Amino acid sequence: MKQTTQRTHLDELENQSIFIFREAYHAFKNIAMPWSMGKDSNVLIWLARKAFVGRVPFPVLHIDTTYEFPEMLEFREWAKEHHNLNLIVKINTEARERGIGYETHDPVTVTHELKTVALQQVLAEYKWDALITGIRRDEDPTRAKERYFSPRNAQFEWDYKDQPPEFWGQFATSSAKGEHVRVQPLLDWTEVDVWRYIQRENIPIPQMYFSRNGKRFRSLGCSPITHPIESNASNIDEIIAELEATKVGERAGRAQDHYERNAMQKLRAKGFL
Repeated sequence: MKQTTQRTHLDELENQSIFIFREAYHAFKNIAMPWSMGKDSNVLIWLARKAFVGRVPFPVLHIDTTYEFPEMLEFREWAKEHHNLNLIVKINTEARERGIGYETHDPVTVTHELKTVALQQVLAEYKWDALITGIRRDEDPTRAKERYFSPRNAQFEWDYKDQPPEFWGQFATSSAKGEHVRVQPLLDWTEVDVWRYIQRENIPIPQMYFSRNGKRFRSLGCSPITHPIESNASNIDEIIAELEATKVGERAGRAQDHYERNAMQKLRAKGFL
C-alpha cells in the first residue's frame, strides 16, 4: 500500500522559493545575493543550498556600514566558512571619509549613503543584472507592493506605482543596460513562517535574536539605531508564541524607518533593500 506524505505550509513555501531561485538562476547571467546576516537572509542561504545541491553558486554581498554589531561580524566570518560562501564585503569609504555617520547625520541620510549608495557602487563595479533579496510583504507596508521579480531602473529607482503583473508564473526576467531586477523568494513568507522554518531546519542564526537579561532583538541593523525589545523569549517556541500575541511591527526598533513620514517608501524608491 502506497504511503503519501502530506505537504505542510512550510513545504509549499520552501518549494515556491526554490522554484524562484532556479528561475532567476536560469534567466540571469550575473547574480548576487545581499546578505545582512539576519534571520531572513540566513534562510535565503539555506534555501539556495537546497536549490543548488548544497552550494550557493553566486556571490553573497554584505553591505558593511561600519556600524555593525561585533557579534554580527563574528557570525559573518563563521558563516562564510560554514556555508563556503563567496563573500563580497562593500563599504562606502568615500561617504565615511566625508564624515557621513550617525554621530553627525540623521538615520535616513546615513542609511541612504552607507547602504543604498554603497549598493549602487558595487552594482556598477560587478554589473550584476539581478539581486536575490530577503524582502517579505508582511515586514513593512511599502514592501507589500513588491513582486517576486521587481525591476529597478538605471538610477536604481523602484517605481512602486508601476509593478509588472505576474500571472501564471510569468516573471520580469530581462533588464536593459544598467538596470537590474530584484528577485524576492521570501515574498509570501511571514515572520512566524521564517521562525518555524529556522526551527524545522535547524538553521544557524545570530544569538542576538534570543532574550538576554529580559531583552532581545527582533530585527537587526546598524547598532546606533537598532534597539532591542522587552522579551523573555529565549528559544524559538517562545519567540513564536510572543509574535502570535503582538501587534507591534517587526521593524519598530529600526530608527531609519520612523525618522520621517513615509521614510521607508522614500528609501526603497531610491534603491534601498
